[in-house]
Amino acid sequence: MLEYYGNAVAETRIVMRCAAIDLGTNTARLLIGDRDSNRLATICIEREIVRLGGGFRHGYGLSDNAQLRALSCLKRFSGIMKEYGVQTVRASATSAVRDALNGPSFVERVFKETGISLVVIDGELEGKLTLQGVISGLDEIHDSMVVVDVGGGSTEITIAEQGKVRFVGSLPLGVVRLTEGFVLPEAMSERITGILGDLQSKISSAGVCLTSDSVMIATAGTATTLAAIKMEMVDYDYRRVNNFLISRTEVAEIYDRLLPLDPRERILIPGLEKGREDLIIAGILIILHTMDSLGFTRLKVSDYGLLEGLALSEVEKG
Repeated sequence: MLEYYGNAVAETRIVMRCAAIDLGTNTARLLIGDRDSNRLATICIEREIVRLGGGFRHGYGLSDNAQLRALSCLKRFSGIMKEYGVQTVRASATSAVRDALNGPSFVERVFKETGISLVVIDGELEGKLTLQGVISGLDEIHDSMVVVDVGGGSTEITIAEQGKVRFVGSLPLGVVRLTEGFVLPEAMSERITGILGDLQSKISSAGVCLTSDSVMIATAGTATTLAAIKMEMVDYDYRRVNNFLISRTEVAEIYDRLLPLDPRERILIPGLEKGREDLIIAGILIILHTMDSLGFTRLKVSDYGLLEGLALSEVEKG
C-alpha cells in the first residue's frame, strides 16, 4: 500500500491482527499478535492441555471425550479471538487428527461449532513451520541446527543449515501414544530406539552431515518442562526458558528424580505442569535417546515453535 506526499512516495506499513492455533495431540495453543511483514508482535498466548490423542483407537480414531475437550477449548479460543478483533486465523491440526479415521468429521464439527477452519498438516510441513517459529526466537542462528519437536503423537526432527531446511523426519513417537501404549519405561525405550535406528541412514541419504558445531534445539512441552524443572520455576516464564541450555547429564538427573515418583508426587515438583505428570517420562526418554542417537551432549530449549511458525507463515485458513 502506498501513500503519496507531493512528489514523494512512502510505503505504509500494513499491520494485521492475526491468530494462530496449534491443536496438538496433547496441547492446544492460541497466539494472537500484530503482524507486519515478517515481524510479529505477540499480544496474547493461551494454552490448554486437552489430550486430543487420549483414548485414540486405530479402528476408530479420536475418542468422543477427547473431541469434547478439544471443542470446549476451541470455543473458548474463538471467543478470545473475537474479543481481540482478529482479522485472520491460521489453525493447524497435527498427528492425532491426521492419523484418525474420524479426523475429517472432527474437522467439520470444529468448523460448525466454533467457526475455526482447521488445516490438517503433514509431518514435513509441521517440521518446516516449527523451524521457522524456532528461528524467530533464537538468540543466535547457528550454522547447523537440529530441531527436535517432541509432540503428543509424533516427533519431528528438522535439520537446517544456514537457516534453510535440509532434512525433515516425522517419527511415530509421541508422549501420549507411548504412555498409553506401554506400561514400562524399558518398553518405551525399546520402541524409541527401534524407530531412531534407521534415522541416521535417512539423514545420510539426504546428503546431510552433522558436525561437532551442530546444535540441537528442543521445542514443545517436554523440553520447556525440563528447563522449568531445572530452574525450579514455580511461575512459568518463557523469557527465561527460551534459549536455556541443559546438558544430557542434567536431563538424565531429572529423569532419575521423576521416575520413582507416582504422578501425584510429580505434580509437587516445581516446573512440572499439571497434565504432564504421566507423560513426562516418555518425553524425556525421547529426548535422551535422540541425543544419544545423534551424538549431542547438550541442547538448547526453545519456547517458540509451530505456533509462531504458523503465525509467520503464508498458510491461509482452510
